[in-house]
Amino acid sequence: MGALTGRVAVVAGATRGAGRGIACALGEAGATVYCTGRSVRGRPSSFGRPETVDETAELVSAAGGVGIAVQVDHTEPERVRALFDRVDHEQEGRLDLLVNDMSGNDQLDRGMFSDQDRRPFWENDPEVDLLALDVGIGAHFTTSHYAARLMIKNRRGLIVEIGDGNFVGYNNAGVAYSLMRTSAVVLGHLLAEELRPYEVAAVSLTPGFLRSEEMLEALSVTEDTWRDNLAPGDHFANSESPLYIGRAVVALATDSQVLARTGHALSAGFLAREYGFTDTDGSQPPGYRPESRFQDGLFTHATPSCQN
Repeated sequence: MGALTGRVAVVAGATRGAGRGIACALGEAGATVYCTGRSVRGRPSSFGRPETVDETAELVSAAGGVGIAVQVDHTEPERVRALFDRVDHEQEGRLDLLVNDMSGNDQLDRGMFSDQDRRPFWENDPEVDLLALDVGIGAHFTTSHYAARLMIKNRRGLIVEIGDGNFVGYNNAGVAYSLMRTSAVVLGHLLAEELRPYEVAAVSLTPGFLRSEEMLEALSVTEDTWRDNLAPGDHFANSESPLYIGRAVVALATDSQVLARTGHALSAGFLAREYGFTDTDGSQPPGYRPESRFQDGLFTHATPSCQN
């Protein structure tokens, strides 16, 4: 039996990238994982990606867990409510873990991720940016709302907000992207403030340089060949597979003292050194920034004891 056999998780945004890696790592640990997203067989991504939550659920089951695919648009509150009503019914009220990995990246102008094409926010279409924020912020809030209702009844649970960088500040991809990604850090802290009395923890978590499906395709490499043409000093040499952040989530979900770091902003690479897990090749790619938290109105590095 795995360390999470009998535990129930929802990975919101499990179609690809970090979300798929997290779902698969939970499967390795034996969890029952509801894999949610908008892309399913017969109705793939509207922005040209082939991955679906059906495939993710199959990978979870193949890894040793129980994968359940559910098509959900997390910007629609009624669809989210229906998801957690289903989890409540099928799992007899049990929900141990929620991972929010919905990203509004795909709604943003792809030029925002290129130094030469990036524009200031006032030159962008505000409707496009607001749509991205609806996915990257609003959907996280709505999903946490319904998950928390199940968790507080049982006085147990963990909510993990996936971001890009465990810091609060401007990200070079622009204002909308920075707001969306910083919100994961802030939301993890704010959720923790109200969930702590119910023994439910909430944290934010970032990967490092993630070798997502899109990144591998952009570089014309695969997960088997990405090392072949690395130049000396190439930052990509420190990249990590999506399973690495998944194993970070497993480590947190199996830590009986996780409530001690509720509200903190975490990085997969630093957690690997603390908990001893590795990436698929046995390496431990470096973390983003040390564990941080809000305290007395300031955002600072946490103490080694992780005490609040």
